[in-house]
Amino acid sequence: MEKSKHTVSAYAVQCGECLKWRLIPSEEEYEIIRQNFIEEPWFCHKKPNLSCDKPSDIEYDNSRVWTLDKPNIPKTPPGTKRLLNMRSDFSKMDVYYQMPNGKKIRSNVEAERFLEAFPEYKDIMSLADFSFTSPKIPEDMVPKEVEMKIASSKSKKMKVANS
Repeated sequence: MEKSKHTVSAYAVQCGECLKWRLIPSEEEYEIIRQNFIEEPWFCHKKPNLSCDKPSDIEYDNSRVWTLDKPNIPKTPPGTKRLLNMRSDFSKMDVYYQMPNGKKIRSNVEAERFLEAFPEYKDIMSLADFSFTSPKIPEDMVPKEVEMKIASSKSKKMKVANS
């Protein structure tokens, strides 16, 4: 599947009380919130000088493509980078990690093999530190032109199958 050039341009979290979206200044801060979200839901009052009375930082609309992470994905291990690539058809995001030595891993099996091949990293990370769970792409966030391409492609496949 061809990859698109879409990248994460902002991190946001939804207040558990007022349901407004708030921008989070860094990927690291976002990962800390996401890692503990079930045990410690996020509320506006956790951010200095913010309350539910203030307007949203960002609106959930189709002016951008939103992806929604599952809660409690572990914080990225030290020295690694969790990378997300959205497929050009917006069907899903592929998740992989760039390891400290430059190697890319794409699954728990590859993470386990990496830790076995490079035991020096076992002191700073474990298999539990990796999650290859892909963020959800809400259907209402897929651009109309992509929806039309997908529908057209499915229609062609159905015609070929029925011939």
